[in-house]
Amino acid sequence: MTSPLYVVLGAGPGLGLATARRFGREGYDVVLVGRSAEQMAPLAETLASEGVSADAEGVDLTDEAAVRALMVDIGSRHGRIDVLHFNPSAWREADVLHLTPDELFEDLALGVAPLLPALQAAIDFMPPGGRVLVTGSMAAERPSPAAPSLGVQKAAVRNLVTSVDATLAERGVRAVAVQVNGALAKEGPFAPPAVAQALYAAATRPQEGWTPHVGYDGDGS
Repeated sequence: MTSPLYVVLGAGPGLGLATARRFGREGYDVVLVGRSAEQMAPLAETLASEGVSADAEGVDLTDEAAVRALMVDIGSRHGRIDVLHFNPSAWREADVLHLTPDELFEDLALGVAPLLPALQAAIDFMPPGGRVLVTGSMAAERPSPAAPSLGVQKAAVRNLVTSVDATLAERGVRAVAVQVNGALAKEGPFAPPAVAQALYAAATRPQEGWTPHVGYDGDGS
């Protein structure tokens, strides 16, 4: 019996690392996927020093073929993908009087679209009980006028999760977007470890009473 596998797309030294650490504490092996394996290597080494089995991978998330190939490679090597965590987003300071359609679509190509090829390639490796986890944001409902493309990304990916969950439910695989209703901070209820706990709790709920959307308000729930 192999260990369950947690894969995070769009990993970084903050929330991505904290969430990987949280799953690792429960016995999951971890795959950290960022722009390059070199960027991910120090994070994987940090987890390894804490006793978590972690691999570092790099991919251009806007390259559909590369994303598909990487997911098949990960699934084939590990024999399973139990949690697929979609964490990327694009931040662009350009208000609606300056944001161009091309820029908006460029941001959606990172913050929303890669979930589709990643999932489509991963699904054959996801057993019943598998989970698709998406990092949401209050920007979906309260977008910053200075950076509206982030709000569009988060609203779109939240909507997409509804369809993902409904489609996968018959396989026993569920999807959830966790809307983080606060700004990430170094300390307090919106520090990465606290938010990571909320993501972990949302993804590991039983199927009974499942909902594809969960809000985290910094209250420990």
